[in-house]
Amino acid sequence: MSISARASRSRPARRGDPIRLLSWNVNGIRSAASKGMLEFIKEDGPDIFCIQETKARPEQLDPVILDFEGFEKYFTSAEKKGYSGVSTWSRDEPLEVEYGLGIESLDREGRLVISHHEKFILFNAYFPNGKQGDERLRFKLDFYEAFLERILEYRKSRAVVFCGDVNTAHNEIDLARPKENEKISGFLPIERKWIDKVIGSGFFDSFRHTHPEEVSYSWWDYKTRARERDIGWRIDYFFLDEVLLPKLNDAFILKEVTGSDHCPVGIELDV
Repeated sequence: MSISARASRSRPARRGDPIRLLSWNVNGIRSAASKGMLEFIKEDGPDIFCIQETKARPEQLDPVILDFEGFEKYFTSAEKKGYSGVSTWSRDEPLEVEYGLGIESLDREGRLVISHHEKFILFNAYFPNGKQGDERLRFKLDFYEAFLERILEYRKSRAVVFCGDVNTAHNEIDLARPKENEKISGFLPIERKWIDKVIGSGFFDSFRHTHPEEVSYSWWDYKTRARERDIGWRIDYFFLDEVLLPKLNDAFILKEVTGSDHCPVGIELDV
């Protein structure tokens, strides 16, 4: 299911300023809101806020979330309650909003919101996790391929930005224990090769481009209290169409922001 929610703007668009985009797998939007998510948004002031793993349908949300001022809000949800889900919040109303890949078997879990903006098309995606067995790994790889096909199609008309929890660390620098995880979904060669294919198709990893040697993670396992020891993975990304490279002012990971097992990642674009 998909829905849009309109809200008044809390501040005017900043003409001439960089556009700030954030992406955060909140591991449950209601839980994250109870831990300060809305206060964080107020303080950070993004122009577009992309949320993954909402784990809730809009009608389940408290008005304090649904009516949070300043953003147009767009939601897509899984058929299964309490699972997956993506939402894009934008200060400016997009030209158009789409939901899913248009492939029924891949769209039942509410994993994609596509918003068309004046200067770019934004894909906010929560990519599948392949750790639950061969069937889920195949689903993940099928989603990967269909997603890449779609962004390549759309970039013919306008530059593409995509963000979200990709559920794969690209290179050894992107996780704390690469040798121990090389046979685990999330760091399998076949998954990493898909990211290679994305980059080879004319996209770039914004954080790795601006911080080529920095070790920084965006996800830590709750069960092992890995965040306390910074034993993490960088699996949350902003990928940009190469035509936007001159427009990239900054890319960052806000690892100090808590409230989820992931932290927010973001970019600033001078468009």
